[in-house]
Amino acid sequence: MTVLKIHIILFFALAINHVAAQKAKPYVSEVWVPDLGNGMYKNPVLYSDYSDPDVIRVGDDYFMTASSFNEIPGLPILHSKDMINWKLVNYAVTDLIPKEHFEKPKRGDGVWAPSIRFHNNEYYIYWGDPDFGIYMVKTKDPFGKWEEPILVMEGKGLIDSCPFWDEDGQAYLVHGWAGSRAGVKSILTINKMNPEGTKVLDKGIHVFDGHDAHPTVEGPKMYKRNGYYYIFAPAGGVATGWQLALRSKNIYGPYEEKIVLEKGSTKINGPHQGAWVDTQNGEDWFYHFQDVDAGGRIVHLQPMKWEKDWPVIGIDTNKNGIGEPVLTFRKPNVGKSYPIETPAESDEFNDDKIGLQWQWSANENIVWSAKLPSKDYLRLFSIKIPDGEKNLWNVPNLLTQKFPAPNFVATTKVKLFPEDTKEGKTAGLLVMGMDYQSLVITNKPDGFYLQLRKAQKADKGGEEKILNEIKLKSNEVYLKVNVNEPNGICTFSYGENGKKFENIGETFQAKPGKWIGAKIGIYSVSDSKVSRGGYADFDFFRITKN
Repeated sequence: MTVLKIHIILFFALAINHVAAQKAKPYVSEVWVPDLGNGMYKNPVLYSDYSDPDVIRVGDDYFMTASSFNEIPGLPILHSKDMINWKLVNYAVTDLIPKEHFEKPKRGDGVWAPSIRFHNNEYYIYWGDPDFGIYMVKTKDPFGKWEEPILVMEGKGLIDSCPFWDEDGQAYLVHGWAGSRAGVKSILTINKMNPEGTKVLDKGIHVFDGHDAHPTVEGPKMYKRNGYYYIFAPAGGVATGWQLALRSKNIYGPYEEKIVLEKGSTKINGPHQGAWVDTQNGEDWFYHFQDVDAGGRIVHLQPMKWEKDWPVIGIDTNKNGIGEPVLTFRKPNVGKSYPIETPAESDEFNDDKIGLQWQWSANENIVWSAKLPSKDYLRLFSIKIPDGEKNLWNVPNLLTQKFPAPNFVATTKVKLFPEDTKEGKTAGLLVMGMDYQSLVITNKPDGFYLQLRKAQKADKGGEEKILNEIKLKSNEVYLKVNVNEPNGICTFSYGENGKKFENIGETFQAKPGKWIGAKIGIYSVSDSKVSRGGYADFDFFRITKN
C-alpha cells in the first residue's frame, strides 16, 4: 500500500470519527438549561465558572475559551451553533509551562484572561501568565490537538492579552498589567508583533490610563469597525465594575472612552469582561461574566447595538446611554434552530477516558489514575500527601469540576482498597475552596470508617479536622452532597446501599478558591507517614436535581 493511500485512509477515518462525535446524543443538564425552548433564553447561558470568557464566530460555528488558572487541562474550548447551547469539546493546553513549576498546585496562577482569534485559517489563543509572560497556542482544528505554547513576550505582570491583525497585515498585542507582580495596574499597553504573532517587536506604548476614572481597567479585547479601533475593557473591579469601550482612529490613540454596560437597577453585579460577537445575519451580541462568589464567574449573553459608532450592551432602561443586563431575551438569529445541549457534568466512567469536565489541580501525572476501556469505574491511586501539609490545598491529584448550577446534588460510589496497609488511606467526595469539606472512607486496623472532614483557611495552612466519624460495614459506601442557594450551602450524606441516605454533620458554606469558584469532585490520598500502595474505585459521579 502506498504512503498516499495510507494518508487518504487515515484522513477519512479521522473525518468519520469527527462526524460521529458531533452526532452523539447531546448532553442536557438536569440542573441548568438556558434555552427555554420557545425561542427565548435565560441568563446566565453558562452557570459555571468560565471566567473571563472570550468568543469568536467562524462561519456558522462559535468557539469560547476562558481562564483556567492552575487547573489542568487548561484553556477550555467550548463550541456552539446558536450562541446559547454550548458543549465542552476540548482543551488547548494539556500541561502548563514551565512544566516543573506547575507539577505542584499554583492556585490562582497560570492562565489569566485569554483571547481567542481566527487568522489565516488558524485558531490562536493568547493569555498572560503573571509570573512568566504572554503565551500563545494555535491550531487548524479546534477540536483536535493544539500546538505547544510559545512565549510571545517574557516578563512579570503581563496579563490579559489580545492580538489584533490590521488590514495591512501588521500585528499588534494589547494587554494589561498585574499590580501584584509589575507594581502597577490600571493601564493598557499595545506592542507590535511580527506578522506570525509569535514575538513582540518593541517595548510597547501605553494607550490608556484608568487611574483617574476607571480603576482596575484590564482584560482588553481589540476590534475594528467603521475606521475606528475599539478596545473593550472592564474596569472598577470584578464584583462592582462596569464595561468600558474605548475608540480611536489611530491604534495608539488618543482614545475616547464610554461606559457601555453597568449593573444599573439589576442584580447582575460587575457585568464586564467578555467578547463582542456578530451572527451570520448581522446581529451583535456581547458575552460577559458575573461573579457569584462560590459559584464562580458565570457567563451571560447580552444583546448589543451600535449608536453613533458606540456600542450599547444590554437594554438602556433609564435612557442614560448605558445598557443594563437582561435576564431573558430572544435567542440570536443564526438562521436555523439547534438541539438543546449543555456541557457534560455526570460521568458513569464507562468510556476509555474520563469526561472533559474533569480537571486536576496541577500538571497531571499518569500514575494518579487508571481508566481502562474494559472497566466501568475510575481507579484513583492513593497518592501520598506532600510532607508537612496540613490540608489538601497543595495536593495536586484532586479531580474536580465546576459547580454547574446554584442548586444541585452530587453523588458517587467509592470502594477503598488499602492493600496491605492497616491505616492511612482515604478517598471520597470533596467540595474544594479556600475553606473545604469532604466526606470520605478511610481504613483503620479494626475496619473501615466514614469521616466528615473540614479545613478552614486552607490557603493559609489551616489544619484539616475530623468533624464526624462512623464505622462502616464494608469498604464500600455511597456519598452525596446537596448544594443549595444561597451561595452554596452544602449538606453531606451517606448510604451503604445506595437507596437510603443519612445526613452527617452541620451544613457547610462553600467558599471560592483563588480567582475561581468552589469545585466539586473526588480524590484518593495516602497519609505521608504510611507505606505506598492502595487505591479507590469510583463507580460513577452524578449531578442531579435536589
